[in-house]
Amino acid sequence: MGRVTSATLIAAQAGDGEAFAALVEPYRRELHLHCYRILGSLDDADDAMQEVLLAAWKGLPGFEGRSSVRTWLYRIATTRCLNTVRGHARRPRLEPVPPFDPPTPSKAFDVPHLQPYPDALIDELDPSHRAAARESIELAFVTALQRMPPRQTAALILCDVLDFPLREAAGILTTSPTAAKGLLQRARASAAPFESRDATAADRDVARRFAVAYAQDDVDGVISLLTDESWLAMPPATECYVGRAAIGAFLRASAAGRPGGRYELVETSAAGRPAFVCYLQKRARGLLVITPSADGTAIASIMRFLDDGLHRHYDLPDVLD
Repeated sequence: MGRVTSATLIAAQAGDGEAFAALVEPYRRELHLHCYRILGSLDDADDAMQEVLLAAWKGLPGFEGRSSVRTWLYRIATTRCLNTVRGHARRPRLEPVPPFDPPTPSKAFDVPHLQPYPDALIDELDPSHRAAARESIELAFVTALQRMPPRQTAALILCDVLDFPLREAAGILTTSPTAAKGLLQRARASAAPFESRDATAADRDVARRFAVAYAQDDVDGVISLLTDESWLAMPPATECYVGRAAIGAFLRASAAGRPGGRYELVETSAAGRPAFVCYLQKRARGLLVITPSADGTAIASIMRFLDDGLHRHYDLPDVLD
C-alpha cells in the first residue's frame, strides 16, 4: 500500500485526540472481537483493548504508512494479546466454592477463563462481517482456540477467520511467511471440527423449555431434554459433568443446597446460542448458555458461567426490578 496521507491521520499524529478517535473507531469492535478470540474472555479482551488503544496513541507519530491503519492496529492487538497469554496477565478468577457438597465430576474442564461473547456486540460490526463473526464466537470454536499454542491460535484467526494474506499475517506476527505458514498448518491440523449454524426457532423453543424446568428446580424436566452425550461445565469452576445421570446428580445437589430459593432467568443471546442471565433473590448470578442438538429437539450442552458480573456485558441490571 502507498503511504497514508489522510487529514485525519495527520491530525491524529499531531496529537489531536478527536482525530485519533475518528481514526480508530471504525476498527474498535472488530479489534475487540479479535482480542476475545485469542484470549477467550470478555474481561481480558476489554483490558487488552485499553492497552491497544494506549499503544496506538503513543505509537501513531511513528506510523509510516507502510501498511494500512487496520493492519497496523491488528499487529498491536495481536502482540498485546500474545503478551497477555505468555505473561499470565489475565484478570484473576477464583474458582467458586459451592455452598453444598457437589458430586464427583466426570472430568475436568480445562478452559476456566472462558466467557461467552454477546451476540448484540456482533450487530455493531459492518454487515458484511457479521456472518463470519458469528461463526467465530461459537463456544466450541473459541474453546478449541484456547487449547492451541497462542501463536498458532493467532495465525489461524488472522488467515482463516479474518482472511489476511499469509505474508500480511506474518508481518502482524512479526515472523517470516515460512514460519507463519508452519504455524497455520499446525493450527489447522489440531483444530477440532465443529458444526456452525444459526439458532433456529426449534433451538429457542427447547432452550425456553429448559429455562422453565431449570428455574423450577425440575431436575427430571431438565434431564428429559438432554441428549445421551450432554455435558455441563461451569467456568471458572473446573468440574464437568457428562451424561444425564451425572448432570442430574449435580442439579439435585445444587437445588437442595442452594441458599436463597430458586433462580429467575432473563433471556438473552450469547455465542450464537440461546442464553439466560440467572438472578437469585433478584441479584444477578451468572449466565447460562445452551447448545441445542443439531435438530433442535434436545440439549447437547449447558455452560453455566459462574461470574456475577457477566450480565453487564449483556446490558442487563445488577438487580431485577
